[in-house]
Amino acid sequence: MSDFRQAFLAFSVARDVLRFGDFVTKAGRRTPYFFNAGLFNDGESLKRLGEFYAQALLASGTGCDQLFGPAYKGIPLASATAIALAGMGHNLPWSFNRKEAKDHGEGGSLVGAPLKGRVVIVDDVISAGTSVRESVETIIAHGARPAGVLIALDRMERGTGALSAVQEVRETYGIPVTAIATLDDVLAFIATSAELAKWRDAVAAYRAQYGAA
Repeated sequence: MSDFRQAFLAFSVARDVLRFGDFVTKAGRRTPYFFNAGLFNDGESLKRLGEFYAQALLASGTGCDQLFGPAYKGIPLASATAIALAGMGHNLPWSFNRKEAKDHGEGGSLVGAPLKGRVVIVDDVISAGTSVRESVETIIAHGARPAGVLIALDRMERGTGALSAVQEVRETYGIPVTAIATLDDVLAFIATSAELAKWRDAVAAYRAQYGAA
């Protein structure tokens, strides 16, 4: 596992973003882990999160001219990633959408740089894929090209069919999805921790029961 992935998971545990125990997902599945990116909720954690996103994007090799953050969660994530990339020598424009278009001022539903070239969508996770679909439609409508999706964690979990939400996005839109870490990374990470190793069997069993191939 890459160093930045291990550091990201350690940071997530330290911030209580990644927790282990007995939880129930929105789909009604009992799960031994829970990931809540909303708890990266102060300046220092957002700064570090942006750096992890930037490292993951650069490591992926995905060609990118611009970042797009879907409202609402994607807005701070795309901005933090853009700042981190600039600090690494990659100054990219970024923008985000409004949930409701403005009919005054600058108007429209897009804020920030005009969408041009290859655009990477930055979000926390992919669940139903609704946010990705809307983002792809927005990008194409503005004459740009969706180049990929960048997320914090790939749960690698099946939806209603055999594919995971991430796999469905890849198959539907033909674009790469890059995650800072995956559930397999989580398994590798907790196996090296004396404190967390007790959860490995439960997480592995969940992966076996609900995980996509």
